[in-house]
Amino acid sequence: MKKQHILVIDDEQDLCEILRFNLTAAGYQADVAYSAEEVLDMDVTQYDLLLLDVMMPGMSGFELARHLKQDPATASIPIIFLTALGDEKDKLHGFDLGADDYIAKPFSVRETLARVKAVLARMTPSLPAEHELCYKGLKMDLDKMSVSVDGQPVSLTKTEYELLKLFLENRGQVFSRQEVLERVWPRDVVVTDRTVDVNITRMRKKIGPYSSSIVTRHGFGYLFIS
Repeated sequence: MKKQHILVIDDEQDLCEILRFNLTAAGYQADVAYSAEEVLDMDVTQYDLLLLDVMMPGMSGFELARHLKQDPATASIPIIFLTALGDEKDKLHGFDLGADDYIAKPFSVRETLARVKAVLARMTPSLPAEHELCYKGLKMDLDKMSVSVDGQPVSLTKTEYELLKLFLENRGQVFSRQEVLERVWPRDVVVTDRTVDVNITRMRKKIGPYSSSIVTRHGFGYLFIS
């Protein structure tokens, strides 16, 4: 599956690099530009989403957005504004220009990734009824609820299946044990952190050569790396 392509536009180079690193880790293809003028010399049509700062030297993010929305070739590209301008009138101005979301600085990277995912989901056509989640030779048939490793069927419990599905659907995203509990186990079931660890260990063993893709970030949680 082709990675979704995101352009980060901000005159703060450190912030651009932080966002590029985290977007890449979350499974996106990410580029950066440090001014609106630089963007005008780029092929913006290749991008699925723009993360655009408002207050930049020279042309502002609002001006760039107005220019892009007036061009039929780039008018449909979603824009999320990143800015220290948090007043309601500034937000309304951003939305009037066609922004899809507005994140006030300072912001958390985690919240930004969640908003990016939400905007892209709204712009992406829903999958057909029959579809798969795949990573190399690891495949999940979401209609048949089956799993295979390099063409060989693998028997997972319902919990193991839901764990693997969570990680494959969110490659590069770290989940704490508490988040895994909330996403996989029913709310009326009392489960300990140790239960999460045990089930992930069992699932890892069953997917054989792909077990190393599910890694532990000590102090943070688990994630699936590509």
